[in-house]
Amino acid sequence: MNQAVGWATAAARAPGIVKTGFVHRDTDQAIAKLAGSLGDDALALVILFVSPGADAAEVIADAADAFSPTPVIGCTTAGELADCGYSEDQIVAIGLPSSHFEARTLLVPDLDAFSAQEIIDQMIRNRNDMATSAPDWRHEFSFLMIDGLSTKEDLLTSELAVGLGPVPLFGGSAGDGTRFGSTYVLTDGKALQNAAILSQVRTRCPIKVFKTDHLMPTGRRMVVTKADPANRVVQEINAEPAAREYARLLGKDPEQLTTFTFAAHPLVVQIGGQHHVRAIQQVAGNGDLVFFSAIDEGLVLTLAEPRDMVSHLQEEIAALTQDARPDTILGCDCILRRLEAQEKQKTGELSRLLSENHVVGFSTYGEQYNSIHVNQTLTGVAIYPPEDG
Repeated sequence: MNQAVGWATAAARAPGIVKTGFVHRDTDQAIAKLAGSLGDDALALVILFVSPGADAAEVIADAADAFSPTPVIGCTTAGELADCGYSEDQIVAIGLPSSHFEARTLLVPDLDAFSAQEIIDQMIRNRNDMATSAPDWRHEFSFLMIDGLSTKEDLLTSELAVGLGPVPLFGGSAGDGTRFGSTYVLTDGKALQNAAILSQVRTRCPIKVFKTDHLMPTGRRMVVTKADPANRVVQEINAEPAAREYARLLGKDPEQLTTFTFAAHPLVVQIGGQHHVRAIQQVAGNGDLVFFSAIDEGLVLTLAEPRDMVSHLQEEIAALTQDARPDTILGCDCILRRLEAQEKQKTGELSRLLSENHVVGFSTYGEQYNSIHVNQTLTGVAIYPPEDG
C-alpha cells in the first residue's frame, strides 16, 4: 500500500503528541467538549480554527476562560481541515503540550500602523527566552495568522523576515467562507480585525516547514498595464480591460468568470527561479480584477495549468513521510484549492488523504511562507515524534 495512504484513519488514530479536537459550530458547550478532547496535559498553546458561521468573539472569550492560563489564539476560516479532511461549520482545536513545546505569541494589533523594529526586537527576545527555558530542544518554527481582508500580508511578512533568523515561517490569512465580508484573528479572549498574531514555537520534535502547489506555468504571458497596488486591483492587462482580457486569453465569456474559473486558471509570477501564484479573488463591478496578493503595473503574469490534485498531494505527503511518519501536519490550504477540488469532484479523495495523514488546519484567503505571501498553495509544518521518545 502507498506509504502516503497506508496509515490508520483519523477516527482510529492512537493518541499523539499534538492534541486535537473537533466540534460542530452549533454544539452545546463546544469549548468544554474541545477542552475534553485535548485532555488534561499541561499545554503551551491552544490554536482554534473557527467556522465563520460561529460567533468568533464568543468562541474566543469562552476558550480564554476554559484554557487559562494557557494562551489561546486562532482565526476564522474559509473552511476547516478536520478529522475527516475538508470540513465546514467546524471548530478545530489544536493543543501543543508543554512536555514537547515552548511557545510565545506576539500580537500586531493594527496593521495600518505598526513598528517593524519593535516586532523584530520582540521576536528576538522571545527566541532567546525560549532557548533559555528549553536549551536542549533544537527545533523551531513560526506560525502567522493575519486578517485575510487587510491587504497587509505582503508587507508584514516581508518585514517579519528580518527577525526570523534561521527559523522557518508559515501561515494563513483568516477567511470568511466565500463571502469575503469579515475576517478575524483571535487572541487574549477577543476577536480582532486588521490584526495579526505571530506564534513562535520551540520544540523537542523534529519539524519540516513546507510549501507546495500543483500548478505548472504555461507559455501564455500577459502584462499588467494599469493597477491600483494599494488595493490589489488590476484595471488593465495588455492595455485592455482586465477581466475581459483575462477571459479572452482563456477563450471564455468575461460575464461567466467565477471563483471556479480563477481556481482552474491561476496566474503566476517568476521570483528567484520559482513561480508564485497571484490569485484572483473576484471581478469588481466595473470589470477590474481584485487579487489576493500584491500586484503592480509592469508585472508579467503567466497562466498556469493545474496537475491532478490527488496524485500531487500523494507525492507531497510521501516526501514528508519518506524518513519518518509525522505525528501531525498543521496545514494552511488556500480556498482556491478547496474550490477546485469541489469543481473537479476530488474533495472525497483529498479528504481521505488529509485525514489518513492527520493534516489539520484551515482553508485560507492566502498563505505565508518565510518572507513571502502566496496563494493557491498548501503550506504548513510536519511535526515528527522526537527520536528520544
